Amino acid sequence: MVNPSPARGGESTAPHILPNEMENDVDKRIATPPPAPAGSDVIADVVGDFGIWQLRTILIIFLCKIPAAWFMACIIFTGPELYPGSEFTCDTSYLTSSSNSSFSISDNQCYVLDESTGTSSECEQFNYVSSFDSLIMQFNLVCLRDIFVAWTQYWHLFGVLVGGVMGTKMMLGISPRSTYCVGAVAQILCGVVTGYARDFSLHCAFRCLSAVCCAIMFTAGQAIFADITAGMHRIGAIILYDTFWSIGVILLPGLSSFFNSWSLIYVGITFPTIMLILLLYWTPDSPRWLLRHAADRFSIDNVEQILREGAAINDRSFKIPPDFRQQLEQLSERLKAQPPPAPWTELWKGKRAKTHMVAAHLALAFFVINFMGMLLNIRSFGRDYLVPNTIAMGFSEIIGCFLALHFTLKHNKWKWQCAGVFNILAGILGCMGWIFTNADSMDADLKVSLWMIIATIPKAAVSCAQSMILACMNELMPANKKQLFVFSVVTWARVWLLSAPFFNVLRKIDTAMSLTSYCVFSILGGICTSLLLTPRLSVSPVVPHLEQRNTKEQSPLNAPVWTVESDVNNTRL
Repeated sequence: MVNPSPARGGESTAPHILPNEMENDVDKRIATPPPAPAGSDVIADVVGDFGIWQLRTILIIFLCKIPAAWFMACIIFTGPELYPGSEFTCDTSYLTSSSNSSFSISDNQCYVLDESTGTSSECEQFNYVSSFDSLIMQFNLVCLRDIFVAWTQYWHLFGVLVGGVMGTKMMLGISPRSTYCVGAVAQILCGVVTGYARDFSLHCAFRCLSAVCCAIMFTAGQAIFADITAGMHRIGAIILYDTFWSIGVILLPGLSSFFNSWSLIYVGITFPTIMLILLLYWTPDSPRWLLRHAADRFSIDNVEQILREGAAINDRSFKIPPDFRQQLEQLSERLKAQPPPAPWTELWKGKRAKTHMVAAHLALAFFVINFMGMLLNIRSFGRDYLVPNTIAMGFSEIIGCFLALHFTLKHNKWKWQCAGVFNILAGILGCMGWIFTNADSMDADLKVSLWMIIATIPKAAVSCAQSMILACMNELMPANKKQLFVFSVVTWARVWLLSAPFFNVLRKIDTAMSLTSYCVFSILGGICTSLLLTPRLSVSPVVPHLEQRNTKEQSPLNAPVWTVESDVNNTRL
């Protein structure tokens, strides 16, 4: 009951509320949460920035990087170098059958000398003696044809370029989860054909298609986990995405040891993808993509079901508001009404925009060439050391990713400069291989160990900078330019990645030559990275109005954490 009374002097004229009415009012406020402010993100409010649901999804999606690494690096074990004289010899039967002349063969088994005329020609037919049926034996890729080993790798990297663009374009009309599934199924089919192709051109074509499928998978997968995470959790997930690539590199020698044929290796690295398809049952689709493309109420129902499941797994069901469905519909309308991204020419306009455009494009191009090429370059350190060297490279990549995470979390203001200086110093160290490259009297094991020391440190530095750029480069641009900026930088880098296999041919001149070329790229990439600088915006803290609804929220484990709202945030690649 309200008892009005006249106001006297400075007394308040507020109505007097009886105790039982106060209790009813409190119960009503507890039962009915306040309406969501305009522009709020109900998805983040319900499932949170990170939890068990997001962790499960991330780990499942991360697994797609393992077969992607296998398809890229399998050439190390499907095409190991053969020793002339002991494992392959020139077969001159195709010459002696048509001529009575006598022929002699060069020590490297690559040239045939006609003793009667004194002319030499390249050997065209070989005999092989090896317990492993390699790709080189299948297509006669010895001697001058060794360049075709790099040619097969070129087509794989071209497939990565095409797959990244195709995956991005597919997601304009197909959901990320469906795109991921299409890539996985196609990869199984193309992988098997790649292994059993007996024509070199057909092998290269299907190796390219397999790479397209791998790129579609990890492009769509990143779109999913970047959508259901937020803040530093999203940055950390993108940075650590490549750690499972490195795990694949580490596992590859063990997997290859079970097979005695290059065809069987391809089958072995293809069929684990079947498990990834089965795990899609526990992989959600991108909620915001579904809302942006929602055509009817069933699409909203699907998103609501996904988010309710995520909230239940994260133990946040109490965060679901009564008007949850209405808020999802409002969010769908806001996403559909978003303005289109800025045109590419607009990326060059703004404070430090030109510097960031040039530096980011060049830096990532240098680093991806180095990242892929240096791994394949371990073939130049000798076939007998492929297994330990491959494993060492994998671990150095993992160390680099965690260093990138450390720089981002602990030295965020100067993270670009930390990664840049690290690459400059590591690149200088890698160029020191010329000191002992001609030391023929040095013990072979010691020499290879020194090679690997000066190779793994630049590899860790490159992994650090590359993962940091991929995760944080969208900080350099305003919100309406982020997505196009990331697409431009990544696509540009993958175009230049096509040159990586051919730098390994420099090992024919000297082992230090190919390694030095990659280390020079590390130095140049480090200089470009040091020029990047995340814009700093001064904003006031946003303290949301919170009301405790039940005793569970009173637990210190569920206490709110105040954050600072900023226009500098991360969006998915």
